[in-house]
Amino acid sequence: MRASSGLVDLVFNDLDSPWAVEIIRGVEDVAHAAGIGTVVSAIHRRTSAAKQWLDNMRTRSTEGVIFVTSTLEPPLQAELRRLNIPVVIVDAAGVPPQEAPTIGATNWAGALRATEYLIGLGHRRIGFIAGPPQLMCSRARIDGYRAALEAAGIAIDDKLVYPGNFYHEAGFAGGSQLLRLPDPPTAIFASSDQMALGVYEAIRRRGLRVADDVSVVGFDDLPEVRWSSPPLTTVRQPLAEMGLLAARTVLRLAQGEKIESPRVELATELVVRDSAAPPRG
Repeated sequence: MRASSGLVDLVFNDLDSPWAVEIIRGVEDVAHAAGIGTVVSAIHRRTSAAKQWLDNMRTRSTEGVIFVTSTLEPPLQAELRRLNIPVVIVDAAGVPPQEAPTIGATNWAGALRATEYLIGLGHRRIGFIAGPPQLMCSRARIDGYRAALEAAGIAIDDKLVYPGNFYHEAGFAGGSQLLRLPDPPTAIFASSDQMALGVYEAIRRRGLRVADDVSVVGFDDLPEVRWSSPPLTTVRQPLAEMGLLAARTVLRLAQGEKIESPRVELATELVVRDSAAPPRG
């Protein structure tokens, strides 16, 4: 059992998303209850920033590190192992280190359910805006989308899939491109809520209406989307709960406890609001 440092580190690639705020909220709830502080950092996918963060951390102690959507390069893994610092990963990028517990959500099942919902409304041309391909959650979501189409006997059309990055701009660009197709989709499934809101804008700029003309479904259930116009139908992933469980896990590791389930996926849920409807005609 290690002496308490009074701090836990939470490391993101970027902090410019309400998605990150939900993760922080969950981690902070646990840290506050345990009487420790949370050090939040962003390394912006740069090796230099990761090295600077590691140099900073060497000057102090930490209970452990929670990495969110980050790739742990071998030198970083080796140094954290040498320092005997516990690591937990939320939404791993690539294959995580075998010894590091991972926390995620049932991304495949959530995407399957969202696509099935659109198919059940009568849609057959369903566009999909993907997330960053290096993230395992992104791969699971596009696989769930494809599995639902295949199960329904709907041919997969690669022209209906746009490579996105989870941000509004990609949703707008992807939505605009999909709606310019000669035979555009009647529904678009964006694999993040921010991209879904970008799709909203693309629909409006073409003089169309969300739900009435083009149905939209997102993924995340960020607090803001219930106030969008119309309120967004989306897949809820329990972001705060993921942060909470990651914090509990890293504190257990810091106390020398053994983790029984190193790979945990929390359940997703389709939240039906007003952004999807049967296709016209």
